[in-house]
Amino acid sequence: MKTDVEELTPTRVKLTVEVPFDELKPNLDKAYKEISQQVRIKGFRPGKVPARLIDQYVGRGAVLQEAVNDALPELYGRAVEDSEIFVLGQPDVEVTELDDGNQFAFTAEVDIRPKFEVPDYDGLEVTVEDAAVDDDKVDETLGTLRERFASLTTAKRAIEEGDFATIDLLAKIDGEEIEDASTTGYSYEVGSKSAIEGLDDALLGVSAEESKTFTSTLVGGEHAGEEAEITVTVQSVKVKNLPELDDEFAQMASEFDTIDELREDVRTRLGRQVKLQQISEARDKALEALLEKVDIPLPEKVVEEEVSRREQQLEQQLQMAGMTKADYLAEEEKSEEDFDTEVADAARQAVKGGFVLDQLAVQEELGVENEELSEYVVTQAMQMGVAPQQLAEYLTENNQLPAIVSEVLRNKALNLLVEHVTVKDESGNEIDVEAVRRELDGATGETVQAESEESEDAAEDAA
Repeated sequence: MKTDVEELTPTRVKLTVEVPFDELKPNLDKAYKEISQQVRIKGFRPGKVPARLIDQYVGRGAVLQEAVNDALPELYGRAVEDSEIFVLGQPDVEVTELDDGNQFAFTAEVDIRPKFEVPDYDGLEVTVEDAAVDDDKVDETLGTLRERFASLTTAKRAIEEGDFATIDLLAKIDGEEIEDASTTGYSYEVGSKSAIEGLDDALLGVSAEESKTFTSTLVGGEHAGEEAEITVTVQSVKVKNLPELDDEFAQMASEFDTIDELREDVRTRLGRQVKLQQISEARDKALEALLEKVDIPLPEKVVEEEVSRREQQLEQQLQMAGMTKADYLAEEEKSEEDFDTEVADAARQAVKGGFVLDQLAVQEELGVENEELSEYVVTQAMQMGVAPQQLAEYLTENNQLPAIVSEVLRNKALNLLVEHVTVKDESGNEIDVEAVRRELDGATGETVQAESEESEDAAEDAA
């Protein structure tokens, strides 16, 4: 087999492959066998029809086409391997010659990873946030814990901000009720601004069994974006009571006997969290710093696919949150044009980051051991709440293992990069990321997975 490579662009090539016809013999034999099982010719059992009769009744051309379709994937794979190129996506294949008994030739155009060398990264320096845990953070966390143990008691007074009101909502447009915008027995925290605009203002000062009518724009349902007349009726008013931060609360909310013990545990846990955040930030910024030193062309098709993936992901998240894209843009105070630009920039940075980590792994001769793959699968299974064996079988059956190997390899390349980068906090203290990771591992008896939780994001969201 002979393969010629023509560079169409720095990120796309055309392979011209010539194959001696005798290399197709196994595929021809297979084609005859499969067609023999399908045709029905009097006097011959299925699978026993001679080749000459298949040529006569079905046609040699059909057999050749079957053989070529069977042979192309393997021949293309060999051509890629012989050419030592890193292909991206599916090729556009065209059969250019099929001379029966003589030669077979085809071309394949495909995007490739650009050829480049990762520059020296020793001496890069990045700055991350301080890992300090002040009293305000501890108090905030304890405050959140208090909220979980809060109780509600009925108040015989008008509604004030922060109260919980059980309400009925009746929405009308031109006097006709809008069912999907109406509800009964809805518990709402006044002042949270988590419902339709104007509801919080309307509820203030209203007592139980009283109603108030206001005008607002519906945000969901069939009449989203239309103005409606909203009547809110208050069933009851309740006040939230927070427990005191004392030993009794500590015993109720935790395994500790005193509030001081609980406070110290909160401080320790927060300390671990901020150190994990430091590690994650160091990884992100180390990759950003390296990407600034690399200038490579990117395949537009690959970038477009990444843009599409991100848009679909956002759409799914918005659907789960009951929001539209318009709602999201309004909340973020962005125009659609600005949003599209940000997504495109992030996609290009993600593709570039993946290429750089792939090349770094090649240059440093990194590999993936079976134990590392097993550890990855176990970690992902724990996060997904499924059995590791079940996830492993799913990945194997859906041919996802190559993608997993790539992800683990990129993660190793990123770890290597961070080891060579000088990391300092905002106060100027140098941080030994590996030592911090070992410290956190020792504190829990488990491997720190800050990087694996977003291992792909490190490359994808370096923007």
